[in-house]
Amino acid sequence: MPPVISQLVIDSANPYALAAWWRDVLDWTYVWDPAAGDDEIELAPPDGSATNLLFVKVDDTRSVKNRLHLDLRPPNGSTQQSELDRLQALGAVPLDIGQGDVPWRVLADPEGNEFCLLGRTPAEQAAREAEEASD
Repeated sequence: MPPVISQLVIDSANPYALAAWWRDVLDWTYVWDPAAGDDEIELAPPDGSATNLLFVKVDDTRSVKNRLHLDLRPPNGSTQQSELDRLQALGAVPLDIGQGDVPWRVLADPEGNEFCLLGRTPAEQAAREAEEASD
């Protein structure tokens, strides 16, 4: 049997603040009750539907584009634009990393980590995949 991914680890200058931001973005919960000085803070989806995120304090500063990033889908019943507005109200910043004219939006979290907001909701993506499978 292969290994199971337990957490996706995100290096952070301030894990407490960054984990709190992502908790608000994803509406996830803390795995344990964090304190402001904690060097590690873990988030999990309430329903266990995804791999946990573990924010770990590092002293070095980020200097290049991330080699790994999160892709987010707008929630069902929402749109890419309404979710983009919500993310920007929380502090996400649009980025141009040379992506050109694409259907997703590239953003950065408060520490500059890139992530993408895709165009389709989970239901829209599932319908598209079902349609493609029937062709």
